[in-house]
Amino acid sequence: MNIDISKFGQTHLLVIGDLMIDEYVWGEVERISPEAPVQVVAVQNQDYTLGGSGNVIHNLVTLGARVTVLGVVGKDSDGKLLIDQLDAIGADTGGVIQNKGRHTTKKTRIIAEHQQVLRVDRETKSEISAQTFKRIVKKAEQIIPDVDLILISDYGKGLVSRAMITSLVQIAKAHDKILIADPKGLDFTKYAGVDLLTPNKKEASLASGREISDTRTLTEVGGHLLDISGVEKLLITCGKDGMVLFEKNCKPFKINTRAREVYDVSGAGDTVLAVIGLAVAAGHPFKEAVSLANTAAGIVVGKVGTAAVTQKELLEALKLSASDTPPKHTTLKELSELCRKLQKRGKRIVLTNGCFDLLHVGHIKLFADSKSLGDVLIVALDDDDSVRRLKGADRPVIGAAERVRILSALDSVDHVVVFDTSDLDKVIECIRPDILTKGSNYDSEKVLGREIVERYGGRVELIPVTAGISSTQIINTIKKQ
Repeated sequence: MNIDISKFGQTHLLVIGDLMIDEYVWGEVERISPEAPVQVVAVQNQDYTLGGSGNVIHNLVTLGARVTVLGVVGKDSDGKLLIDQLDAIGADTGGVIQNKGRHTTKKTRIIAEHQQVLRVDRETKSEISAQTFKRIVKKAEQIIPDVDLILISDYGKGLVSRAMITSLVQIAKAHDKILIADPKGLDFTKYAGVDLLTPNKKEASLASGREISDTRTLTEVGGHLLDISGVEKLLITCGKDGMVLFEKNCKPFKINTRAREVYDVSGAGDTVLAVIGLAVAAGHPFKEAVSLANTAAGIVVGKVGTAAVTQKELLEALKLSASDTPPKHTTLKELSELCRKLQKRGKRIVLTNGCFDLLHVGHIKLFADSKSLGDVLIVALDDDDSVRRLKGADRPVIGAAERVRILSALDSVDHVVVFDTSDLDKVIECIRPDILTKGSNYDSEKVLGREIVERYGGRVELIPVTAGISSTQIINTIKKQ
């Protein structure tokens, strides 16, 4: 894939769609309300992120694009907050209309004890007024001649109607601009005239009235929707199974995804829409753009919550050849931030540590059994100097860089961090695992880091070891040969 990401900074895109605010409220539950049999959440903090078409915009800006926004929010504090957030990331909000008759869409997620206990939605789903419609179309007529491409992010909140699509298609065609849409709803004929439509597998299945269960039904559904919708191209995203691009009179173009740990699919469709639009705006063919979007989606599902992919992440992913292992090696700082987010969403973190020099079946069992205790397994790997201090001057047999690559190839291992043995306490404090595992050849009372883990409510688990197998034993056997 020959894509020059540096050209992304020269693009200008218009995003029109349903703007939202995602609010996260974090707290603790210590009692049941005396007024009703419900939990009382003592709020500790809260934060806000851009949702809906706002997440598409966030992805575009993060990748370097200039973005102009068209949308409608309420004339309320949430509307102001949303516009302020868009302004803060550098988006042009001159096309955002504040409407007294609407609520700004806000989804509030209340999270306690590592799990979501309630979601509260505030929104207006009715179609925008005729007056607001005219204002949006007029702004589109002013903006579209100066942009490279138009993205439509439809979340079914009343802005992207059939009439709106028709107007946008007419304006886009008049100025020879490409129009790409992420759909909502059962009737894809609403998007007639759009250059590319990007439903996920579930949306395509519902719109066609037929379950997609295998390659054959996927191909039939894709062909059917392409025929009836009136769009030029149709991309069905299939999660871990990749994506399939359908074009008239062409064989379906399938892109397989690279296997990686999925933490959260929230916003993956937004990333796909943004990256395809950005790549096409930068002058690349649709197939190249779709392949890049597939790579970007694989990155973003490894993050938590609605998230954007960066240029650096894309470049690193593109450098990997088909034979390379997934980039699981990370820094302690990055792990600390990721673990806080994962635990806030109820994910259980498991940590194990060791030299893991000359990997053997006992290590494989340790990793598999450790992963089964939680959702994410982190392996803290002793650096070469530490191994020498622990095992002797002739160790390690395999250097840290190669040990990282070997561990990264294991499905059970999600992240690898290299550390100095003397810093184990710091590693545990930063990661704060729910479970720390060691082999059963250790005494649980003597496991280093046990007191730290137990102090904040975690525990130590001893994994049964494979008798008679160790790296030292194998190395000594080899030396005797």
